[in-house]
Amino acid sequence: MKVLIVYKSYHHMNTEKIAQAMAEEIGADITSVENIGSYDAKSYDVIGFGSGIYAWQYHKALTNAIEGIDVIPGQKAFSFCTYGKKIDKFEKIMGELLKSKGFDVIGHFGREAFDTFGPLKLVGGINKGRPNEQDLEDAKKFIRDVVGS
Repeated sequence: MKVLIVYKSYHHMNTEKIAQAMAEEIGADITSVENIGSYDAKSYDVIGFGSGIYAWQYHKALTNAIEGIDVIPGQKAFSFCTYGKKIDKFEKIMGELLKSKGFDVIGHFGREAFDTFGPLKLVGGINKGRPNEQDLEDAKKFIRDVVGS
């Protein structure tokens, strides 16, 4: 199965760590969202999209890329994100966006990660050391489960 993982990671590169763990586990192609134009999205069986959560939203570069991507109706996709504090809407928001583009959404992976947003910076942040090895192992298990490798 041919898989592409597209991510936007910014402050602490938390999402990049998750994306790399997934890609290495199954031999997927991986790219930052800035380079998505170098890939033919229609040539992939599955595309994963992920970013950190910034002010309770996915990074705009990622959502803009999804809105502009050409897909084959029913093409499979999954989402993933890293965040300081989990809010249940993260999975729903991305799922709805992917479905609106015609993707068949096959899963979502989210994980707490180091966060220094706003006033958290004053106390040195939260979730220090995350994603940790267990988080990366969980990401690898998720990707094996959703793509069947």
